[in-house]
Amino acid sequence: MFTDVIILAGGFGERLWPASRPDYPKQFLSLGSGFSLLQNSILRALALNISGKIIIATRKDLLEGCAVQAKELSESEKLTDSQKSKILNDLIILAEPCARHTTAPILLACHMLEKLSPDCEHSCLVLTSDHVIRPTEAFASDAEKAYKAASQNNFVCFAIPPTEAATGYGYIKAGEKILEDTFKIDRFKEKPDQKTAEEYLASGNYFWNSGMFGFTTKFMISEIEKCQKDVSDAFVPVKNGGKPELGSVNGIKYIERWNEMEKAYSVTPAIAIDNSIAEKTASAVVVRTSFEWDDVGSWDAFAKFSDGKANIAAEVSSQDNFVYSDIPVALCGVSNLIVVIKNGKALVMEKGKSSLVRDAVKAMKSE
Repeated sequence: MFTDVIILAGGFGERLWPASRPDYPKQFLSLGSGFSLLQNSILRALALNISGKIIIATRKDLLEGCAVQAKELSESEKLTDSQKSKILNDLIILAEPCARHTTAPILLACHMLEKLSPDCEHSCLVLTSDHVIRPTEAFASDAEKAYKAASQNNFVCFAIPPTEAATGYGYIKAGEKILEDTFKIDRFKEKPDQKTAEEYLASGNYFWNSGMFGFTTKFMISEIEKCQKDVSDAFVPVKNGGKPELGSVNGIKYIERWNEMEKAYSVTPAIAIDNSIAEKTASAVVVRTSFEWDDVGSWDAFAKFSDGKANIAAEVSSQDNFVYSDIPVALCGVSNLIVVIKNGKALVMEKGKSSLVRDAVKAMKSE
């Protein structure tokens, strides 16, 4: 199994406004009375029984929020003592000096692992902090398949069998089979128009790109040197410098000082790992997943996985509504609505209109 997990936890809190905001993005939200999306990502990492570190890569201004969430999880009665210990001893928050998309934090995490444990062979699974994945058993099984491919010097993606002709996801076309449920990647496709998405769905050979990846650290560092030299050059001070100094915030470890990181981030370009490596490497493969997956990128998606009835104080002559609110809400004579009242702001939306939320945010900012 993978030795280490990297959880990408950036985000600027626009798609689930007004519950999410720049200083409290989507991954901090809970789908109900249970754990937050970020905490569930940590739980997935724990479920893999990794021997190494759990690294949360986030923005500097989200450091404290991530630490609070990790600490709360470590105190939950639902966790075993070994899981609590793993969080307190092996979880490290890597707070970036500034946002530089996904290639920079992934490369930085690889160098960090090499610095902290230079005598170990590191293999990394990159997870997102704000997706719904279930059941955990299926996820762990698919992660094991990904590890087998990654250990053979491959960059491994996770292919989600599409359930609809979605236009909001990038797609992967699978090629030759190389291992169990694992295929070479024929090509990546950008977000398609509706007609093309329908063709992809009908073909049965196109999959959604989940944004999760697997690789060994040595492979990743080498591939970035080959495929994205401007990023690799920016990180020469990190590669040749000393190891980071760790501190503690709210009882959770974090990178307190790493001068070489600051130098690298002052010059590195911002580029997604999809563009820097996935689309350029000759060693890209994909595992066809067996778990349920959703990126919870809209209120419509959020409503599917959350119990909105708990926030409805009264519902009179109303049906099929979802409410996510700080205060009791009464609904009278309305149907098919999503109502969100958080942080002193309210959103009232017809279901299926989530794409308009960003426009509403922009309009309110301009006012």
